[in-house]
Amino acid sequence: MTISLSHVHVLVDDPDAALAFYRDTLGLEVRNEIENDGFRWITLSTASQPEIEIVLSQPHAGVSKDDGDARAALLAKGELPGVLFRTDDLDATFEKVRAVGNAEILQEPTDQFWGVRDAAFRDPAGNMVRISQA
Repeated sequence: MTISLSHVHVLVDDPDAALAFYRDTLGLEVRNEIENDGFRWITLSTASQPEIEIVLSQPHAGVSKDDGDARAALLAKGELPGVLFRTDDLDATFEKVRAVGNAEILQEPTDQFWGVRDAAFRDPAGNMVRISQA
């Protein structure tokens, strides 16, 4: 038996702003975009790992109003789990994100005590995005 990761959900309050960040700033490729019942989800992947997609979806999509409100509140507080990427050039990636200006910089490239060099941002929805040197 084998098992592999295929999708990871990232909640976003503004799909267009999130798309601009993940596609235009980070360079992910759009795999699918679906509208359903007044909501929209977008799947993207990196060119080097097309089999693993992140799914940008809205907090109220597919859940009750109360659950959507709870998810939206956590998103607004920046309390949802983040996404971690790797790059072969952390400094260049960091400078691109900084130059575009559609993410909040939380940490410039830093050598961490656990042996990783990484940087951290908040995407336009407030999710933490960490990018490490490959």
